[in-house]
Amino acid sequence: MSDTARFRLVIAGLGFLTFLLFLLSLTVGPAAVAFGDSLRALLSDKGDTIALVMQEIRLPRALLGLMIGATLGLSGAALQGWLRNPLAEPALLGVSASASLGAVLAIYTGFSALFPLGLPLAVQAMVGLSGGALTVILAGIAVSSLASALTALALNLSPNPFAALEIMFWMLGSLSDRSMTHVWLAGPFMVAGWVMLASLGRALDALTLGGDAAASMGVDMQRVQFLAVFGTAASLGAATAVAGVIGFVGLVVPHMLRPLVGARPARLLPASALGGACVLLAADTLVRIIAPERDLKLGVLTALVGAPFFLWLVYKTRRQML
Repeated sequence: MSDTARFRLVIAGLGFLTFLLFLLSLTVGPAAVAFGDSLRALLSDKGDTIALVMQEIRLPRALLGLMIGATLGLSGAALQGWLRNPLAEPALLGVSASASLGAVLAIYTGFSALFPLGLPLAVQAMVGLSGGALTVILAGIAVSSLASALTALALNLSPNPFAALEIMFWMLGSLSDRSMTHVWLAGPFMVAGWVMLASLGRALDALTLGGDAAASMGVDMQRVQFLAVFGTAASLGAATAVAGVIGFVGLVVPHMLRPLVGARPARLLPASALGGACVLLAADTLVRIIAPERDLKLGVLTALVGAPFFLWLVYKTRRQML
């Protein structure tokens, strides 16, 4: 089988799996509703209990799982291709920590309650990086450390322990209790980020030959950096603002799919977007099945799975360098 045929088969398989997991996410939950009744209620205009559950609770949750998973997978693949580092992930740029701080401040000050756009605007206002790849990485580490410290300070000084506890639970990452308002607020930022990251395919293919070789082939390195950084910032910042920090998906998914699509980053980008959507939809469905009464947080589950994979990846990379 040729590489092109295998790539098309992988994309078709991931697309079909994403569709199935999206349907599963719509139909699994504490409310015992039959599959057929769930789908009919989704399109109903009666306003009964089942219709409200499907349209106001399950549909936004499934849509956010699809969109945030695609964001994590796509941004992880783009950053690994741009930095030419298999250990790169979206959090490396400090976007997740900055987004968390912006969201915590927006909630802490009540700005998000007075102005619904305050949450994503506070997140986007804290993102802005420039310089070369090394400078971006160093700045990302510094921003991440500072943002984490300021987030802890905000929690430490919170006059209301219940609000601090609520913020702590939010930071663990979850899709529960989300509405279509969250979808409409975060959606434009994520779509804008997707467009920027998806346009990097050919440039990332050229970068596999090295930065100098890519520049000699006409690749605008500053443009690539701008699109990679701000595409990740826009999409991941919006995702973190509405769902909290969900780690390791952007690291694990590209590594799982790279052997299937080959070494071309242009092919890994769409595959990772679909793969990330599959992983997050599956994980969100599992948290509803494993402990529905305990409200197991999505970020906890992805960290439990992703952290051992990350350690194995570090060990494998170290063995290859010896």
